[in-house]
Amino acid sequence: MHFNNAGAALPPRPVTGAMIRHLEREAAIGGYEAAAEAADEIGHTYAAIAAMLSCDPAEIALVENATRAWDMAFYSMSLRAGDRILTSRAEYASNALAFLQASRKTGAVVEVVGDDQDGQLDVADLRRRLASGPGPARLVAVTHIPTQGGLVNPAAQIGQAARDAGVPYLLDACQSAGQQPLDVTELGCDMLSATGRKFLRGPRGTGFLYVSAELARRLEPPFIDLWSATWTGPDSFEISPGARRFESWESSVAGRIGLGVAVSYALEIGLAEIEARVTELAARLRGELAGLPGVTVRDLGRRKCGIVTFTVDGVAAGQVQQQLSAQRINVSTSGAASARYDLPARGLSEVVRASVHYYNTGGELDQLCRAVRAIG
Repeated sequence: MHFNNAGAALPPRPVTGAMIRHLEREAAIGGYEAAAEAADEIGHTYAAIAAMLSCDPAEIALVENATRAWDMAFYSMSLRAGDRILTSRAEYASNALAFLQASRKTGAVVEVVGDDQDGQLDVADLRRRLASGPGPARLVAVTHIPTQGGLVNPAAQIGQAARDAGVPYLLDACQSAGQQPLDVTELGCDMLSATGRKFLRGPRGTGFLYVSAELARRLEPPFIDLWSATWTGPDSFEISPGARRFESWESSVAGRIGLGVAVSYALEIGLAEIEARVTELAARLRGELAGLPGVTVRDLGRRKCGIVTFTVDGVAAGQVQQQLSAQRINVSTSGAASARYDLPARGLSEVVRASVHYYNTGGELDQLCRAVRAIG
């Protein structure tokens, strides 16, 4: 049985098939030649992601993973001493580490916005912090869905608050892309990062970044190469237009093709339909787990997603994972090291994640719950 491991979903056959075909062409005629042949397929990937996000293909950059996508956006921001970065308690470790590094180098200040009574980012607190503080608010950077729980942060309300304050908004959609509809206009984000390998069911080693055309013109990438810039003279260069300035020349062409197929596959099923199915399965799983003795469901938020987290009294999360794995039930764990703003504040050191996707069945949920009951 395969649960989603917070989004590490099984790729559908059309995705792997497209990648294998391209790799076979690389083996037959060479990498450069195969890439030239695949120009239309790569173009389709930009178009498919743009359709998913309701933006222009020129506002999409294809990169190696979600972290690189997020980093390219964040490290393009010009931060100075006293500038404030506003984020959430649910922020992912890689993002928090980047905040801290930027703070150490520039003197920028990291502010963690409080949670409301439901455990999601408190938009009223965000608005207060945007309106006043010891220094200028330069960036709102929030994780849409955290890796350590089923919470869905109110991304559109956050976007409206950032827009009203005239502050750029970077949304980490790593766990929400492919699980929920994402319209960048409705979300109000200026930048959005995501991976191909989670709920989109795409290949590992793929990711993408949306940057609005207006903001992209004002940002210079933290590093450039001959794809993201043009060497115009011995002492001059020009940054590439649009979001492509955040790309690098070398990439996995097969991976990019597979990513486009995965996005099209999700769009054909329908993201609203995917969300409804995933939400229904996750709600059922939470209900069944909550009824087991010694098991506590740990998900927060007014709105919840397909990531289901729980603990078993007296049993370490890693031990739960190992015992379930022995029965060919794939779950994963999340610990305080990846969520230091969040889990310790809730008195938790780790949780088990059993994240569903639309291909899971009711029988599989029952099988998981029987196995967890045996552990407890």
